[in-house]
Amino acid sequence: MKIMTESICREDQTNGSPSWEPFDLMLMKQGIELLRDETTILQINTGFLCNQTCSHCHLDAGPSSPKIMTRVTLDQIIGYVRRNHFAVIDITGGAPELNPQIENMIALLAPLTARLTLRTNLTALQGKNQDSFIALCKEYGVTVIASLPSVNPAQADSQRGEGTFQQSILSLKKLNSAGYGIQGSGLELNLVTNPVGANLAANQEQTEISFHEVLRENWGISFDKLYSLGNAPLGRFRSWLQQSSGLDIYMKELSDRFNPCAVSSLMCRNTLSIDWQGYLYDCDFNLAAGIYLGGRKIHVTQMEGIPAAGSPIMVADHCYTCAAGTGFS
Repeated sequence: MKIMTESICREDQTNGSPSWEPFDLMLMKQGIELLRDETTILQINTGFLCNQTCSHCHLDAGPSSPKIMTRVTLDQIIGYVRRNHFAVIDITGGAPELNPQIENMIALLAPLTARLTLRTNLTALQGKNQDSFIALCKEYGVTVIASLPSVNPAQADSQRGEGTFQQSILSLKKLNSAGYGIQGSGLELNLVTNPVGANLAANQEQTEISFHEVLRENWGISFDKLYSLGNAPLGRFRSWLQQSSGLDIYMKELSDRFNPCAVSSLMCRNTLSIDWQGYLYDCDFNLAAGIYLGGRKIHVTQMEGIPAAGSPIMVADHCYTCAAGTGFS
């Protein structure tokens, strides 16, 4: 399979000569060229406002962030969605629940797509009118994708803050009681886990089995699927790697595990990402790095259709996160 690459962007390198090969050169060496496939997924980032300051966050999201989507931008995005078709619309953040427009967003977007997903860190649900918000998600058949870095309370709290694991368990129980993650309910509850510290993603199948067993036996919690994701060397996580002199080591690990077979299924090939101001990117990681779709700052109001199949995808060294090992779920 041949895929084409144009317009390469790259983050700042580590001090001195890095021990790993830049991602664009790795593609060239492998004879791989990266092009967009059919765009079927729209990911909407509601902003960087979050109730947590997780050490792995690629966006540097937190409680004091002023970057939050307004109703004006939401209406512009709704107009764009109505002009086009997306099989999946994925709402992310930050913590989307903290955006004052989230209820309107769900109600307006749900009728326009076959599958609407909402990403949550679980603890942000505690700050909403939890029962009514979960009821709204249930009414519109929203798929919930919940972040839970570990089923070990100490490990989870070390990444996300003291007491966050217990809050997450309470939210999962609330979701289960509403039917989410319960077989036959039609309400899908998926979990996302990511490594604590500068470690690579664990085997997804084995981790899913473990999460099912531990959550069921210890807390009576059930869910549908689990996705094991790597940490992108961006934002707060990148700063931590630099401060601990671990960036070069981490990038070397990622690059050593580059898997050319994973490139054909990278999420950027079928996903379009929109930031809190309405600007377009190939993915949420490029959004964090400020690498715009096609290398140009394009607003959703300037975009009539979807990116054409065959158009170039912007790449940078953080792309190793998605192309290492078995790839990025």
